[in-house]
Amino acid sequence: MEDKDYTKGSNETESGQEEKKTDDGFEKVCYMCRRPESKAGPMISMPGGMNLCHSCMQKAFDSVTKSGMDFSKLPGMPYMNLNFGDMNMVPPAMEIPQKQKIRKKAQPQPALTLKDIPAPHVIKGRLDEYVIGQEKAKKVVSVAVYNHYKRAFLEEKNADGVVIEKSNILMIGPTGSGKTYLVKTLARLLDVPLAIADATSLTEAGYIGDDIESVVSKLLAAADNDVERAQKGIIFIDEIDKIAKKKQTNTRDVSGESVQQELLKLLEGSTVEVPVGSNQKNAMTPMATVNTDNILFICGGAFPDLEDIIKERLRKKSSMGFGAVLKDSFDQDPDILSHVTNEDLRAFGMIPEFLGRLPVTVTLQGLTKEMMVRILKEPKNAIAKQYEKLLAMDEVKLVFEEEALEWIAEEALKRGTGARALRAILEEFMLDIMYEIPKDPDIGSVVVTRPYLEKHGGPLIRMRGQSV
Repeated sequence: MEDKDYTKGSNETESGQEEKKTDDGFEKVCYMCRRPESKAGPMISMPGGMNLCHSCMQKAFDSVTKSGMDFSKLPGMPYMNLNFGDMNMVPPAMEIPQKQKIRKKAQPQPALTLKDIPAPHVIKGRLDEYVIGQEKAKKVVSVAVYNHYKRAFLEEKNADGVVIEKSNILMIGPTGSGKTYLVKTLARLLDVPLAIADATSLTEAGYIGDDIESVVSKLLAAADNDVERAQKGIIFIDEIDKIAKKKQTNTRDVSGESVQQELLKLLEGSTVEVPVGSNQKNAMTPMATVNTDNILFICGGAFPDLEDIIKERLRKKSSMGFGAVLKDSFDQDPDILSHVTNEDLRAFGMIPEFLGRLPVTVTLQGLTKEMMVRILKEPKNAIAKQYEKLLAMDEVKLVFEEEALEWIAEEALKRGTGARALRAILEEFMLDIMYEIPKDPDIGSVVVTRPYLEKHGGPLIRMRGQSV
């Protein structure tokens, strides 16, 4: 009778099962630098399901061996195999937690070609489906993004030495006019790395808060830690008016003028060291070098009280006589921000060097009643359509009367917070409807009327099968 090597057979079975376990469509992530296996290379598996890349493991050993620690005297070290060639350092019974893995990329995406660049009218046409009004702002952003794509290709094939400078954008508009929403919609429509940062959290280096490099770090994360893609991305810095120079202060202005000065090097174009996979710089975090020469910067802010500065400047220029412009003629101008100049922005608190690096200035108009009504019903993801879809899941048809939409727009204008007030008003009046309708399965449709919004009656409810 022939002897069988049962040990070998069992080992082969276990290894085969282990291969099936590990090859589940996920790749390991380094516990320290958070880079996946496709970026950092093969991982070293530690007890407890912890994975470390070679660079982080080497940094850990270097920092410990400098203090003279003997690894052989540490408890539990027999379980560790410090030979980097052997990747199987976890006992078979231990399984790597799911949170330490990320899904593997199916296939690399094809490179973007010059033919794939959408023309400005195509970009604006797609923005028109979601953003109501603001024609000038949509046109400026569309051209800027289109030229940004072309600059990215020209850098790769630049034979005649002509260098096209980037045109950073300063976006000014009242609160709720759609500055952030415009850029977020643009990011959703285009396949370009885009990071949205908040200027209110930025402080001068060495103080509590986010450093200036954290803005680039967010873009690197949006590009899946691909430096080449990140260097051709777009950064939108919101609430830029919050870093204006403080007029009267006895303390160091660590979040105002100093932040503007720190941003100068990023806007102009420089090489910065940013941490990969983290916002904190330390000895264990790998660093990446990012060049901001080809990164398009869009800065947006509400700039409150800027209208008063513009009116004061315009009144000084008004002459006397029968042909003079009345001083109060600017008080009723709804598009007063369109008269803004760099002189007004300097008076607001922005330093000249910062404004010089934002050559394109675009202003957004304050929303009117007609625009509010259109925002409620026309965009693809209009607020009214969202509630209609929610009730459609209960097989109930929701209808807003035109007079009801006009009342909501009028009430939103009184609140002075722009389009944000529309959702707040609808949430208030739709609460009872969303609560009561699912109680009765016989309800077929609900009509929101103006008397209901004015609290003079209730919504018009029709049962299933009832004629209109």
